[in-house]
Amino acid sequence: MRFDVITLFPELFAPFLQHGINRRAFESGQVAVHLWNPRDFAEGNYRRVDDRPFGGGPGMVMMVEPLWQCLQAVRAARNDEPDARAPVVLFSPIGQPLNHTSVERWSGSAGAVLVCGRYEGIDQRFIDTCVDLQISLGDFVLSGGEIAAMALLDAVARLQPGVLTDEGSHQQDSFNPALDGLLDSPHHTRPEVWQGPNGPLPVPDVLTGGHHERIARYRREQSLRITAAHRPDLLARAREQGLLAAADLSFLRSQGLL
Repeated sequence: MRFDVITLFPELFAPFLQHGINRRAFESGQVAVHLWNPRDFAEGNYRRVDDRPFGGGPGMVMMVEPLWQCLQAVRAARNDEPDARAPVVLFSPIGQPLNHTSVERWSGSAGAVLVCGRYEGIDQRFIDTCVDLQISLGDFVLSGGEIAAMALLDAVARLQPGVLTDEGSHQQDSFNPALDGLLDSPHHTRPEVWQGPNGPLPVPDVLTGGHHERIARYRREQSLRITAAHRPDLLARAREQGLLAAADLSFLRSQGLL
């Protein structure tokens, strides 16, 4: 798959693409990332890409023409057919929240053109004319779309075959259908007993006993407990969809979580 990123700061992506476990996906070309700077398509000696907003107000707005010309260059490089063009995605506070379901959909797609806004935003005429989908990371505002673009690329890359050392790792991630959309359980590693500031803290006995069925049940119960405490909406959805087994419901009732 191929992602073309339109950004005023392509240099921010270099360390992201070259380091970390997901670099395997980028280096292998499983997830190809191409960076485009709209400043390269701006006119004049100063290559200006922003201007003051009509009607007044604080800040600057990214101009439509450099973005438009940049997008045309992207489309030419992708060689997409007009009726099968890659979707143009803008990262914006008004966008649809990025979640596991949408990440899985992107991970099996042909890619997209990712537009990273800056300043007070971009000219609405570009959005109305060119943008197919807007995505948000949550109810907060970032200085630009670069971090959001990296988040999407990271989430997509780790789902590609061979990227994670253990192929089953992502199956146990929070929100994954393998966990019925619940949160993951806690994890422990060596030392078996940690001498913490308030005394020794051992790993739960069940995890060191070697009884796989008991371990699986313990982890399921911890997943249920954590989800009930931190994301009761996920638990309610799993219950409505009939994903909780009788043992799950019994545990939740015994803990006063239902």
